[in-house]
Amino acid sequence: MSSLLFSIILIISVIPPISPSSSSSSTSPSDIHALSSFLSSIHPSSIPPFSCLSSWNFSSDPCHPSTPSHFLCALSCSSSSPSRITSISLDPAGYSSSSFPLSLLSLPSLSLLSLSSNSFSGPLPPSLPSLSSLSILDLSHNSFSGPIPPSLSSLSSLSSLDLSHNSFSGSIPPSLSSLSSLSLLDLSFNHLSGPLPPSLPPNLLTLALKANSLSDPIKSSTFRPLTKLEVAELSSNSFTGALGAWFLLLPSLQQVDLSNNSLTSLEVSAGAGESLVAVDLSYNRIEGGLPVGLAAFPALAALSLRHNRLRGGIPAEYYGGKKGTPFRRLFLDGNFLNGRVPAGFLGKGAGAGEVLTGSFGDNCLASCPASVGLCSPVQKPASVCKQAYGSGRRGS
Repeated sequence: MSSLLFSIILIISVIPPISPSSSSSSTSPSDIHALSSFLSSIHPSSIPPFSCLSSWNFSSDPCHPSTPSHFLCALSCSSSSPSRITSISLDPAGYSSSSFPLSLLSLPSLSLLSLSSNSFSGPLPPSLPSLSSLSILDLSHNSFSGPIPPSLSSLSSLSSLDLSHNSFSGSIPPSLSSLSSLSLLDLSFNHLSGPLPPSLPPNLLTLALKANSLSDPIKSSTFRPLTKLEVAELSSNSFTGALGAWFLLLPSLQQVDLSNNSLTSLEVSAGAGESLVAVDLSYNRIEGGLPVGLAAFPALAALSLRHNRLRGGIPAEYYGGKKGTPFRRLFLDGNFLNGRVPAGFLGKGAGAGEVLTGSFGDNCLASCPASVGLCSPVQKPASVCKQAYGSGRRGS
């Protein structure tokens, strides 16, 4: 072998192998620092083996597809150079921190942040708007507390905000109405109080405010602009007064849950929304008769008005005159309804084979024996019905 060839081979043999990070983009150093600070803020004892955060090890690049990788889950990165962290979605491992991890505010490209189903606590910082690219924020099922920062309204790209199952208190900030891109707002299972704000984000598809202490009447000025609203989950609050006929006529509304409130009346107009599928107004204080107009909603298949203060008979239209889809779920138990159940509800083969689930029990109905499943539980005692109607008759 010539000395020249030997020299070439020697030179090649001492050239170090090309590092993977030099052949493709690596993570921005500032993002790496933010991730490292975030990991340091988590109580070590709350990071179980085999969880996402237990795999994080900064001896490898978070965004580089190296082997072995020390960032097996919870992160997504951009394809830019350098790569930026675009999403953090933690697994529900019980990670714990006594405050919101402020280091995450240093990730300018973050579009999705989910800390859901862990044990984070403390108030939210007013500086959340620094995450200007954020589209989805899910902090549900934690122990965050304090007021909801009005500054969240500056997150103009936000399409989904889920703060449910925490300990937030105070009122819903009126400033949230400026979130024109927001399609889902879930503030359920907190300690929020007071009336609803004068306006809500205009393009909502889903509004969930269940299990708070919200009060006052449901105002048309708040809801009429929500022309895209499909789901309204407002149960287990302290809403009062009448539910106006306009509410069930919201053009895109499909599901309504206003159970466990203090509503006193239900208004139904001659018009009927084409999309409404399910309405739950159970466990309120609604008086008056069953609105015949509910039978005119063509898609309405599930109706619950159980445990209110309704009187009078069950409209014949609920069975033979129901427009469109017949009732498949009909719960009217726990009222003061009287008279006879419309022919067909208790007969075999009712609704030409349609199966009805529900209850007409605990009323003042005649010829509705508890032996029939739909009439269970038993009707109210005659003495209670006499007090309600001023006679001993339950109706003819």
